[in-house]
Amino acid sequence: VMDIINDNGRYTAILSRREAQRECVDNYISTLNTGDIIPARITHFEPCGAFMDIGCCVVSLMTVDCISVSRISNPQERFSLREKINVIVKSIDYENSRIYVSTRELFGTWEENAALFSPGQTVPGVVRSIEDYGIFVELAPNLAGLAEYHEDLTVGQCCAVYIKSIIPEKMKVKL
Repeated sequence: VMDIINDNGRYTAILSRREAQRECVDNYISTLNTGDIIPARITHFEPCGAFMDIGCCVVSLMTVDCISVSRISNPQERFSLREKINVIVKSIDYENSRIYVSTRELFGTWEENAALFSPGQTVPGVVRSIEDYGIFVELAPNLAGLAEYHEDLTVGQCCAVYIKSIIPEKMKVKL
């Protein structure tokens, strides 16, 4: 509220969205630190990533490589428009007033995800990438493995895969 005008007993409030946003930036955004986990809301998508409101109508771009370790071609494979998610502040560029965020660190390490699986299991997964040498199948948001090429599969399709081996020293899962 910038001012209140009294016009013969009729009061009118003069409001400023710009001042409200500036106050929010001063009291919230400027206090953020690298590593903070904050709420965000997906506002729109581009092939390079997802744009989100991280508070006070401040928009941040989360690039595709910051969404998960698994190869995804489009952020809509992971998120929905207007979805509310938690993100981690990856870095802050004070000079250009930009805040970079990520979700991949919130899904656990490769080791933590790999510990959920064992060689010999048949488990569900999602096809994330099809290459000449094989198919990358996501088993968890931060864990994918390479399966043999199969012509009937398409990107985004759910499938069942057999875990041949887990090689922690190379951070690889053979399917």
